[in-house]
Amino acid sequence: MKAVVVKEPGGAEQLLLKDFSKPVPGKGEILIKVKASAINRTDIVSREGKSGYMANPILGIEVSGEVVETGEGANIQTGTRVMGLVNGGGYAQYALMPADRAMKIPDNLSFEEAAAIPEVFLTAYQTLFWLGELTDQETVLIHAGGSGVGTAAIQLAKKLTKAKIITTAGSKEKLDFCHSLGADICINYKEQSFDEEILKATNNQGVDVILDFIGASYWEKNLKSIKTDGRWVLIGILGGTVVEKVNLMELLLKRVQLKGTLLTPRSDEYKKELTEEFVKKAMPLFHKNEIKAIVDHVFPFEEVQRAHEHMEANKNVGKIILQINE
Repeated sequence: MKAVVVKEPGGAEQLLLKDFSKPVPGKGEILIKVKASAINRTDIVSREGKSGYMANPILGIEVSGEVVETGEGANIQTGTRVMGLVNGGGYAQYALMPADRAMKIPDNLSFEEAAAIPEVFLTAYQTLFWLGELTDQETVLIHAGGSGVGTAAIQLAKKLTKAKIITTAGSKEKLDFCHSLGADICINYKEQSFDEEILKATNNQGVDVILDFIGASYWEKNLKSIKTDGRWVLIGILGGTVVEKVNLMELLLKRVQLKGTLLTPRSDEYKKELTEEFVKKAMPLFHKNEIKAIVDHVFPFEEVQRAHEHMEANKNVGKIILQINE
């Protein structure tokens, strides 16, 4: 089979297609003929050699496709259309997945749409509800509203709670799209100081929950934006990793709960439990077309370098997909 590996740590030009033997499913695993995979920031970090947790030489952490073979104890019929997280190996014509985290694809979704769901919607669900503990009477700030996780989080917050949703993005196009998904207040971070706008919108109280993809460069403004007893969930570091001269007293005075998380290096058991709860609480909304997978662009498998470059240009609204098998 064909699969994508990294020649050596670096830019998108280091990605190349290589021949591998088709994997064989072990106990509790299924083999999927991959129809589509998706590009994630974690793939770029892995390509650059910065992740430290990539055990599989083949990139890719989520796929959609058809089950073609099952291992012992995997109770899924061959031919079933599934999507879900894989432990690497997603940029390939065939991939292994633990059977207990495979999600059946709703009939109303294409393989490309299905591949746009697992990583971003599970991350959004985890950060909003498991870590952010968002409730109906609260206000949530979702940074990078036009990103894959951002568009997923806006929809989940809108459909599963009555919370007030504030989001940031860097263009009118992205903000208009966020509004169409359910965001109540949309702030252009390039033209407005988001902390000032948030305080105006919340009677100087701040927000209860922050989903922060940015990190260091937003530290001060996030501190000003968060409410006393607020939950601040750090899930990305697009704006840097080091904050100079942190005043910890500001965290203490507001009793801020600062939580950091990454989904990819989590245990199989954690991902299984998260997937099961997501399927129960959110998957019915996909069946009823009340929540949608947001696909920005579909690239052919052999154009994986262009797909990575497209994400790094930061112009996408929603997910970037690799179409692998016709």
